[in-house]
Amino acid sequence: MQFITTSFDELTVRQLQQIYKLRVAVFFVEQACPYQEVDDTDLMAWHLRGLDSTGQLLVYARLMREANQQARIGRVITNPAVRGHGYGQQLLQQAIVQIQALWPSTTQINIQAQHYLDRFYRGFGFQPVSGVYLEDGIPHQNMILTLN
Repeated sequence: MQFITTSFDELTVRQLQQIYKLRVAVFFVEQACPYQEVDDTDLMAWHLRGLDSTGQLLVYARLMREANQQARIGRVITNPAVRGHGYGQQLLQQAIVQIQALWPSTTQINIQAQHYLDRFYRGFGFQPVSGVYLEDGIPHQNMILTLN
């Protein structure tokens, strides 16, 4: 899998359509969450895409810089057609690497994790910093990863 990190303005129209198609298919249709999936955060985020040799989008996450030397990972997604092959783990590892490359002074990475993925994120060192709460009808929790 090839990973590419791109600013919004560098994305082609076709790349953006591929991202939105996957995000809507999973977050809106599969998870039945009627919310504004496409938002203004896309404009300032970096878009991390994992592609196969044909250019098919396998995994995706968006990376955002926050105040106080913090960053955020959001919209973490694996294409349903390729789930169960470890691509999500590769994506999260690459997201952490890319944040450290984009913003070397980052000391903490934040994520609003779906609660059923608690163990997955803990495997990368993320720790819960909130109780479980509902967001769009899905249990979530806030988690952080402290960087050296």
